[in-house]
Amino acid sequence: MAAAALRARDLVKSYGSARAARRILDGASLDVERGELVAIIGRSGSGKSTLLHLLGGLDWPESGWIEVGGERLVARDADHIRARRVGFVFQAFHLVPELTGLENVLLAARVPGAAAQTAERGGELIERLGLGPVAGALPHELSGGEQQRFAIARALAGDPDVVLADEPTGNLDAASGALVLDLLRAAADAGRAVVVVTHEPEATGRADRVLELRDGRIAP
Repeated sequence: MAAAALRARDLVKSYGSARAARRILDGASLDVERGELVAIIGRSGSGKSTLLHLLGGLDWPESGWIEVGGERLVARDADHIRARRVGFVFQAFHLVPELTGLENVLLAARVPGAAAQTAERGGELIERLGLGPVAGALPHELSGGEQQRFAIARALAGDPDVVLADEPTGNLDAASGALVLDLLRAAADAGRAVVVVTHEPEATGRADRVLELRDGRIAP
């Protein structure tokens, strides 16, 4: 049996120090298969975004381990693994304001370890998402839905094994949010493992599984 696209075991993460220290994650474990969309819910401050950042190698646990596409995520190889295997979609879009939508998507091709066809795939995604007419616009000239579609194109351009989305519809109107969820569902259906942190019923309704982060652990 093939390994899950994303595996995490016994993740522990705290913030603060001494008496002010607060343990956010306390043994969280998770498996996500290829072709699966998993929604993670939990109250505000429960550590959902922290978990997502650990899963993608943007931050590091105090203990526990993570595997992405069968590769153990370790600090010395994190940038390389992330470039080849992980796509991020952030609630705040995180587009570079000085670059056009197209240039933002093509940044994925400049990350160390990116596949040779990343730039070509990015251009294809822009056309597929109906962004061709605004590809030369700067982020402040785009609607929220357009910005998020560019962010998704950037996340998918490297053909990642895993897509991580942090409240991807939180800043969008209903129509734009529905389109973003369609894109994430399609990414899962195309064989990627997709993890969405959300509090939106519309997002959980598209998921294959809904898991709750509670008391630092993942509960079904």
